[in-house]
Amino acid sequence: MAEANKRQGAAYGMKKLISMVLSITMLFLITACGNSKESQNVNIEPETVPESELQTVIQPEEAALKNTAMENTEQEVTEMKMKIQVGDTIFTATLAENSSVDALIELMADGSLTLNMSDYAGMEKGADLGVTLPQNNEQMNTQAGDIILYQGRTFVIYYDTNSWSLTPIGKIDNADAEELREVLGTGDVTVTLFLE
Repeated sequence: MAEANKRQGAAYGMKKLISMVLSITMLFLITACGNSKESQNVNIEPETVPESELQTVIQPEEAALKNTAMENTEQEVTEMKMKIQVGDTIFTATLAENSSVDALIELMADGSLTLNMSDYAGMEKGADLGVTLPQNNEQMNTQAGDIILYQGRTFVIYYDTNSWSLTPIGKIDNADAEELREVLGTGDVTVTLFLE
């Protein structure tokens, strides 16, 4: 019986000791967490990030910038220009991107293309190309300066509005309806196309 009491006393003492150690540990943790950096006046070195981790953080931004630069360069490269000469006036046109334009460019590969254009309906000048190009028709509401292909054979420059299913070829840069009417005139006109 005395032996049993000793064991119980030892177990109780051990529990008390563990409880006391846990209490001191908890008190230490609470105190440590409660102190601010300012009150401790401790110099803390900034955490250094390994270079490999830094690169993975920077790389996506650099990749995005490179992709944007490449897209801008591609846009500049693919934005093909064509000159349209009417008498002494030369217009610059930005070409569309389609197989019709590709075929027109092939037609001008050996040099300029001269067309005798006739007036139609007081809104456009048109000329038969003498060959049929691929069509990429879409419903369009044309504006002055639009260049289109009609039925695969007729090259048309609009100086007024129209709505029809047409193949876009390009757009004359920085020319309004009044200027186009003045340069193209009311009758037939000779137009020379050449690539920039």
